Amino acid sequence: MKRRFLLKAATALPFALAHPANLAWAAPARRARVRPGDPGWPSAAAWDKLKTDVGGRLVKLDAPFAGCAAGADTPACATALARLKNGFDVGDQPNFTHTSGWLDAWSSQPSAYAVAARTTADVVAAVDFARAHDLRLVVKGGGHSYQGTSDAPDSLLVWTRHMNDVRVDPAFVAHNCGAAPQPAVTLGAGAMWIDAYDAVTTRAGRYVQGGGCTTVGVAGLVQSGGFGSFSKRYGTAAAGLLEAEVVTADGQVRIANACTNPDLFWALKGGGGGSVGIVTRLTLRTRDLPATFGGVFCKIRAAGDNAFRALLGKLVDFYAKNLFNPHWGEQISLHGDNTVDVSMVFQDLDEAGAARTWAPLLAWLDAAPDYTFERPFKVLALPARHLWDAAFFREHAPGFMVADPRPGAPAHHVIWKGDTEQEGWFIHGYKSAWLPATLLDASRQASFADALFRASRHWSVGLHFNKGLAGAPAAEIDAARDTATNPAVLDAFALAIIAGGDGPHFPGMPGGAVDAPRGRARAQAIGRAMDALLAVAPGAGSYVSESDYFLDDWQTAFWGANYPRLARIKEKYDPQGLFFVRHGVGSEGWSDDGFTQLAT
Repeated sequence: MKRRFLLKAATALPFALAHPANLAWAAPARRARVRPGDPGWPSAAAWDKLKTDVGGRLVKLDAPFAGCAAGADTPACATALARLKNGFDVGDQPNFTHTSGWLDAWSSQPSAYAVAARTTADVVAAVDFARAHDLRLVVKGGGHSYQGTSDAPDSLLVWTRHMNDVRVDPAFVAHNCGAAPQPAVTLGAGAMWIDAYDAVTTRAGRYVQGGGCTTVGVAGLVQSGGFGSFSKRYGTAAAGLLEAEVVTADGQVRIANACTNPDLFWALKGGGGGSVGIVTRLTLRTRDLPATFGGVFCKIRAAGDNAFRALLGKLVDFYAKNLFNPHWGEQISLHGDNTVDVSMVFQDLDEAGAARTWAPLLAWLDAAPDYTFERPFKVLALPARHLWDAAFFREHAPGFMVADPRPGAPAHHVIWKGDTEQEGWFIHGYKSAWLPATLLDASRQASFADALFRASRHWSVGLHFNKGLAGAPAAEIDAARDTATNPAVLDAFALAIIAGGDGPHFPGMPGGAVDAPRGRARAQAIGRAMDALLAVAPGAGSYVSESDYFLDDWQTAFWGANYPRLARIKEKYDPQGLFFVRHGVGSEGWSDDGFTQLAT
């Protein structure tokens, strides 16, 4: 696979270099990027010049727990430890990431310098500087990357956190398109989804398709495809992209939409973040709100293995008949202790309607003596406008959301309580697979339930129904088809996620030593669980943002038949490979750390 794409890139390179936009700046290919201490590393005067060019917003970075070397009780160390209790604080630090590492893969280590960009001109200056000095370049907005793409030692970081303006536009018209105006929201690259939801839903009474975790960055999620709790109704975030402003490798600021640079526009819609340019601004479609959003929660225990296997068969059949439609999303988790966790969401149903949907399963459970509820069945619904309304939750449902407690923090900065547990986590193993809707056919349900049971004997299995588009409206499937995301998602009813970790384990953190043997044993168990599931879904694709770091055939898994087109666009806009993301488009030509160009 890697050799095939390298040959394709090598064949196309002369044509890419001949592109008029590239002739003025393209330099001979180099075999290595420079690191601190190398002869080509920028001088102090050069760094000072960059600092002046970006209005003083150049920051020299230290490891977040560097202050702990003098003792765990020092103020600097205590401050760093305290940040891990607040995801907003973590995101506000250029040297922190929301994931602390992955066993035998990567650990969070900050860049040498960061440009804390506030304007597009700042991004242009950073790109030009990195290109001129042959630096490893990293882009970070939200900083949630499980794959470690939000930082890299010895690199220059373009940090977009402060580019977080949000503007709701009831009549947006894409540049040079001349189409009818449509409701939209325009966001800076550093905006988080809670910023988008507060402006669009709480304040304007509309909906924008985005991510479930409120501290995730808007730009990164869109470029990776982008699934949210209600994707079964509203499709992917990438499909909702109307326009983007992007800085390409030649330092040019380009508008990308369906009419202007349409190839670049397509690549930004699910082609992975940071591979073809740095997005500085993006505009997303907004929708009418449904009347309600809500959730269904419970935990069921089976008395033994046989009862658990029967429960899985019933759940598969129940999902296919009752939940396989645009109303329902989120997840059901299956555990090795013979329990099932239900955390489903719905849209455009009231509580009574949602309860009626689940009545057949509840009746079956009540009639069987082998099942008990460890958490009772509960249905909650609320007016859709209040789903991300911090004030509403503080008054009516305290405890569901956790606010940023820092003085002066925006009142709308809240995160779902369950997501706070992920701050700084350290991954042992993480695998995902899109499950084809054919597994729900009556003739295949038994084998699918058997595979779920076998997988659960090794590790817990999460079925994320909102991360597969089968069952969504035809218009949303068609819109997602016109993105770079793996077409396998169009026919998948769910994304299976099997993952585990602990932590946090940042380098230098007190008590941060990693139990490697334990972690490797857990990773092996996760692998065995996924192998059991893939027995009924061979060749299943994987979601780029939630996937295995060690995946071999990642081009096909992430993008399927779309990868060759993405590779050609990468060659056109970044022929020298300035933008590097491990297992991102075009990364076959570089070492895993992005510093050494491989021979072709």
